[in-house]
Amino acid sequence: MRRGLLVVICLVLIISALGVIGCSPDFYPAAPETGAKSQGIITSQQATGVWVTGEGRVSVVPDVAILSLGVEVQKATVAEAQGEAAKAMEAVLAELKAGDVAEKDIKTQQYTITPVRKWHEDKEILLGYRVTNIVTAKIRVIGAAGDIVDAVAIAGGDSVRINSISFTIDEPTAYYAEAREKAMADAQAKAEQLADLADIILGDPTYISEGIGYVPRAYEVRVEAAVPVPATTPISPGEMEVRLTVQVVYEID
Repeated sequence: MRRGLLVVICLVLIISALGVIGCSPDFYPAAPETGAKSQGIITSQQATGVWVTGEGRVSVVPDVAILSLGVEVQKATVAEAQGEAAKAMEAVLAELKAGDVAEKDIKTQQYTITPVRKWHEDKEILLGYRVTNIVTAKIRVIGAAGDIVDAVAIAGGDSVRINSISFTIDEPTAYYAEAREKAMADAQAKAEQLADLADIILGDPTYISEGIGYVPRAYEVRVEAAVPVPATTPISPGEMEVRLTVQVVYEID
């Protein structure tokens, strides 16, 4: 009985002590700069100001063509398929080099040897083996792309496969610089309009962050299998956009 009474008295004393501390005006720290009591929450100045995102776009004619091509051969044995594929690929590579495609700009993308089977009367029959050898070739003179496509199609014969052709920019640095200027001008214009609408005075930038620049491939044409090639293959790179964004925070005066 006496023990239970002691427990109750202790609890009463603890609750009373907490109440005194909680009601004390010195318990809560003063808010920064103002000196006002803040109920334990420190206010942040990070979300103040005018936040805008500016975008810059520059239209550019691509100067590099990326050609994905190779050979595909199916024969009764692996050795036969490999031998014929190697011979056809040598002819394709020779035409690429004859078209001034540098060795460093030719890269193996895929090399596979796979069995070819079919089902007949509930039995799996081995028809042979297929060897596929695909490379990517960077053509730095786009005007020569059509002639190169024609030349490798003839050299590789029925084994040649031209999978896709796409376009890009080899050195986009100068275009990024132009896009960056446009992005900053766009951000400034947006911030000034917001300041006008809010009837405030715009201050200096306090924070600038550049987003990742983007150079898309102009387009990509895919061909699933070998096709007859016309006398002259027309290649048109079209136009593409270099895009860049910046996020800018302006202080309010």
